[in-house]
Amino acid sequence: MAATRLMPLHSGKGRTVAEALGRVTDYVENPEKTNGGDLVTAYQCNPSIVDQEFLFSKRQYAATTGRERKDNDVIAYHLRQSFKPGEITPELANKIGYDLAMSLTKGKHAFIVCTHVDKHHIHSHIVFNSTAIDCTRKFRNFWRSSFAIRKISDMLCLENGLSVIAEPKPSRGSYGTWLGEDKPPTVRGQLEQIIDTALGQGCKDFDSFLAAMKTAGAEVKRSKHLAFKIQNGKRFVRCDSLGADYSETAIMERISGKRIIVPKAKAAVQSRPNLLIDIQAKMQPVKRRSGTLILSV
Repeated sequence: MAATRLMPLHSGKGRTVAEALGRVTDYVENPEKTNGGDLVTAYQCNPSIVDQEFLFSKRQYAATTGRERKDNDVIAYHLRQSFKPGEITPELANKIGYDLAMSLTKGKHAFIVCTHVDKHHIHSHIVFNSTAIDCTRKFRNFWRSSFAIRKISDMLCLENGLSVIAEPKPSRGSYGTWLGEDKPPTVRGQLEQIIDTALGQGCKDFDSFLAAMKTAGAEVKRSKHLAFKIQNGKRFVRCDSLGADYSETAIMERISGKRIIVPKAKAAVQSRPNLLIDIQAKMQPVKRRSGTLILSV
């Protein structure tokens, strides 16, 4: 559904290239996240020793070309591809990740695709060697690479009948950040909505407001500061840490009618990003050459 920007991996921070490669490959191949390793696929490398193979290719590159960079050298590239919860199987997610990596590298760089199923949404980690398979050149990141990767990812998702995000917000964050306005509200956002709903029930006084909050499932704590904990919250949230309209004083003013707020308007249905873009329209600019996805970026 969305692919993050291409992230170059360096050694740096006192780590050797071997340590840096080992750390990232150990994380993405974690058996607890990849169904015992069943959701790990590879191209031109052995997943069990992929860090050693990547390291060997870099030594071969240095010996062949005479070029060797230190801490600022890009040793590998890492990207993550996430999918809408409940829409895809882990096996299909892994296949799409494999196709994405093959299209991006054009089959000239070894890579691994590790699909994680330990979160509420399935996502794949793709790590490919910056050094080409023939050890004569390196992958060069290019301007607007994130845009190109997202186009390839979107096309692959649409070919498989999956939804994509029409206008994702650029971000280095998680899958939820890429969802833009469609991401689930935070605990604080949910608490604000519960308070709005309780006040909208025509509370006559503060006690009736607290009663409405308890009915909604919120725990109440009144000491120096008013705080609530909602059902899926891990801790109490102080009202004065929310928006200006949610402090204890503001809530009393809203009950008395001294403070009037306009409910946050929800975007009209037609103005919201269309998660399922017309497949035929999206696939028109796609061409295939020798089984490789070609895009005009």
